[in-house]
Amino acid sequence: MAYTGQTIENPVSGERITFLQTARDTGGEKLEIELELSPDGHVPGAHVHPEQTETFHVLEGTMTFRMGMRKIVAGPGETVVVPAGRVHRFSNGGDGVARARVEVTPALDMEQLFETAVELALEGNTTRKGMPKPLHLALFTRRFEREVRAPFPPAWTVRMLMAPLAALARRRGHAERYTPALAGA
Repeated sequence: MAYTGQTIENPVSGERITFLQTARDTGGEKLEIELELSPDGHVPGAHVHPEQTETFHVLEGTMTFRMGMRKIVAGPGETVVVPAGRVHRFSNGGDGVARARVEVTPALDMEQLFETAVELALEGNTTRKGMPKPLHLALFTRRFEREVRAPFPPAWTVRMLMAPLAALARRRGHAERYTPALAGA
């Protein structure tokens, strides 16, 4: 379980995340992190947060965002707000480290999503871009469906297409990490 001050690093995507305020700290209202992107750092792919707004306050370097068809380049002192349901992706847009304070509202289970993505990368269970490999992707998309979705096809189609892979992943013993933690555990 994430805690304030904890730092995790994804060696595949070049993301370094420090938890500033966790869901526990805010009663679930928000998650606040400091995101550091290496010069080639990026989010693994375009995605949508169906229920959450992400607000990026760029502190250092340059970040490039793609929201739908729109490209946004933001530097220190600039803020980029990604509303719930908006297709987006981001990357480091410069040669040095990029740093931003990011607020995710509501928090939902984003902490667990970040921790799971890092664990998968450290274990070699992601693609070169940082996406979970197919068996893990099938479980990941189901477990974190409130937090993140692919921009297309529709969620019901993804769920249907991933069902056989999810069943195989469960048979191979991968399901435990995707079981939500019990409240108060």
